[in-house]
Amino acid sequence: MNLDYGTNIDPAGVGKRVKMLIVDDEAVICEGLRYTIDWTKLGVEVVGEAYDGKEALRLVEEHGVQLVLSDIRMDGMDGLELAKHLRQRHPAVQVVMISGYEDFEYARQAIRLGVEDYLLKPVDIEELSSVVKKIVAGIRTGDKEEKDREIELWLSGMARHGSAYGKEPPPSLDGVQFRIVATQLADFHERFADMEAERFEEIQEAWLLGLHRNLEAGPFRALSVFDHENLLITFLASEQRAELEAWDERLSSAMGSLDPGAGGRIYGGASSVYEDLEETADRCAEAVRLLALHVLDGRRVLTADYGDAAMFGRTLPAFDITETVQGLVSAFFKQDREEVRRAVEGMVRFCRESGYLLPEFWNLYEELFALLRQRLRKSGMTGLDYARRGQPDPNIYNSYAGLETVVLEDMEELQRLIDQNGIDKSYWIVEKAKKFIVDRYRTDLKASEVAAWLKITPSYFSYIFKQSTGKGFTEYMNEMRIDQAKNLLATTQDKVFEIADKVGYKEYKYFVSVFKTYTGMTPKEYRGLRVCKEASAGGGNTAAGMESAND
Repeated sequence: MNLDYGTNIDPAGVGKRVKMLIVDDEAVICEGLRYTIDWTKLGVEVVGEAYDGKEALRLVEEHGVQLVLSDIRMDGMDGLELAKHLRQRHPAVQVVMISGYEDFEYARQAIRLGVEDYLLKPVDIEELSSVVKKIVAGIRTGDKEEKDREIELWLSGMARHGSAYGKEPPPSLDGVQFRIVATQLADFHERFADMEAERFEEIQEAWLLGLHRNLEAGPFRALSVFDHENLLITFLASEQRAELEAWDERLSSAMGSLDPGAGGRIYGGASSVYEDLEETADRCAEAVRLLALHVLDGRRVLTADYGDAAMFGRTLPAFDITETVQGLVSAFFKQDREEVRRAVEGMVRFCRESGYLLPEFWNLYEELFALLRQRLRKSGMTGLDYARRGQPDPNIYNSYAGLETVVLEDMEELQRLIDQNGIDKSYWIVEKAKKFIVDRYRTDLKASEVAAWLKITPSYFSYIFKQSTGKGFTEYMNEMRIDQAKNLLATTQDKVFEIADKVGYKEYKYFVSVFKTYTGMTPKEYRGLRVCKEASAGGGNTAAGMESAND
């Protein structure tokens, strides 16, 4: 069964162009961005340039801008403030940020404001072109889908969308009370995504007919439309008023005996009972929203009352994105796919056990992915952009297992791009060596031992280590050890010979000699200088000041 609902896009430059605005407080940069790239070939029309966020907002409204390319640091209203206003007033406008400030906090804020991408100066023309081309395709796809949706809404009629779209309810939908029930198949991606279309149509037929057969009894009548192949919207009407308990009992009975076949399980969300057909569109949305709570409770039908109770006073524990990103970067360095998988599983497990809804999990992951890509870029990796899908269809990926599959696919694609386009092999080797050294610098570690651990010759290791770090192995080790010794001298009462041993020097005199070579003073002189500085700054008694004269 083909679940790809994408639309064929005209080649760049064919059809209506996407209107873009360039924003930077330096005119020369605006002109450079405007004339360096052949925007026409990308299907873009540059409608103007703005030199601050306030002017940009005016031009967005004046020209119907769809894409904004903006610097992040500007006088007046900066790029982040501009993105915030656009999100509030023009949420459909796509934003790409450009900045010379390699600061994770800027990336984090930009992503939270819905920025499509975040590029660092100097801008790589091919990378910018690739990003814009992807956005243009998305905008055109969205325009086409919107037109298709309008036709679909017209065909669906009042049963799906109520009078919000200007249609009078047909006489056959009379009644005194109404309710919307949204149902879908659980674990859709895992169970049904690869099913043959003909077999799945049989599942849909059993689903719809079974639901109607179970619901339509006494005063209740039902009308259903598939809003999606895995989302059935059912309009339930009663010819006479009934107590809420009677509605709930009918729904519970109907859902409990519903069996679509193929081992499938159906769950649903039921809106509030209402009497004014003008509310139908709102009640449809209410029923669909309740489906998201299925990950919190395995019951077959979730009612509006349950939803209110489940969300009241709800708080979620924070997830440590930074630590996970660091772990993933380390795993990519080591080309350890199993470690990547464990990191993803840990994130999924945390969110599931903490009660994150699937959309909340995905928002968290999007932030993590953006920061991960920024960190990898800073580490020297290139060519990490690819045509990622947007947010997975919630009706297809309606389980944690389904979303985990998507995340793992992203990680595998990143690893493939790193292997293909990333930093060279020697960089990987040196990064692994650095981690090995950090774990063992307190021992009498030799370059030959590191080379043996890496399974390369000592001469090759010495060469690539010097090329990468600019320092020989001994110099690198001494600097690391002396830095640690300086910290211990300033923050502990340990004797100098104790500190020498802790940082990997077994010979006290040799330690003193190396320390003086790198700092210009002996360890005791360094400690004394620190004590004097702290005392003059009002530091009072310090641990260093209590050092025994026996040093």
